[in-house]
Amino acid sequence: IGKYFQEDFFIFDTHEKYKKIKNIEGSYGEEILNALVLGLKDYATKSGFTKALVGLSGGIDSAIVTYIAVQSFGKENVHVVMMPSEFSSVGSIKDSEKLIENLGITSETISIQSVFEEFKKVLAPSFNNRKNDVTEENIQSRIRGVLLMALSNKFGYLLCTTGNKSEMAVGYATLYGDMNGAIGVIADIYKTEVYDLANYINRNEEIIPQEIISKAPSAELSPNQKDEDSLPPYEVLDKILELYLEEYKEFEAISEIIGDQKLVIRILNLVDRNEFKRNQAAPALRVTKKAFGYGRRFPIVQGWRT
Repeated sequence: IGKYFQEDFFIFDTHEKYKKIKNIEGSYGEEILNALVLGLKDYATKSGFTKALVGLSGGIDSAIVTYIAVQSFGKENVHVVMMPSEFSSVGSIKDSEKLIENLGITSETISIQSVFEEFKKVLAPSFNNRKNDVTEENIQSRIRGVLLMALSNKFGYLLCTTGNKSEMAVGYATLYGDMNGAIGVIADIYKTEVYDLANYINRNEEIIPQEIISKAPSAELSPNQKDEDSLPPYEVLDKILELYLEEYKEFEAISEIIGDQKLVIRILNLVDRNEFKRNQAAPALRVTKKAFGYGRRFPIVQGWRT
């Protein structure tokens, strides 16, 4: 059989009564990467887009999406935007610049700090001295989403979202912010698989900067923020999600495997409560047996678990 997700050439003799068919085996990373590249290319072609846009944060998700976009569109047709704020680390900016150099793509930097300050100023009377919380974090994400959509509209870019399946499962994303875009390139890939994909891409040379792979993941929306401040380690989270979403395990069975009943309750609640958010997300490139969207239909609100 031909290669997965790639053009291939074979000659068959129709007069031959029997011929053993042998699969051409590829690695998991190769198959997933080829599937995502082909999926994005097909989506863009059929939608009439020839250029892609990605918001580049310095994190591993946006780095992988940018790489896939380059493979799909060609480096001359991919543009990235860095949108730092007061919470963006120097390391993230340098990591982004290194990736841009490695891929040979065009880029620009638009600071969101002045816009963020203006938002806080306008909202100050309404907020009435309430403490900063996730509201201020989401404002930053939504500013970035507006900027990216403006560039997409003005120049005809296909905006690629950068959320992974782990984040989408538990709602670790901002509606009308980082969820803005036309297609969820890695929205059916768990976070641990994103790291596997990065290592596969770097198998011969360092394309994704090692600093991006090795540093602790962070949304960088508040001081010293890390993903694990809000979520369990991704190895644990992804195991729970896989058992629940793809193996259809019940709460009791998952708790027995994980060994932490309270954590399992919390994660399953997050999955169920964020159905409304996923219902408004960009369609995902499906590569698993149970993707969100058409692959998993649930009511957007429910009361069977509290």
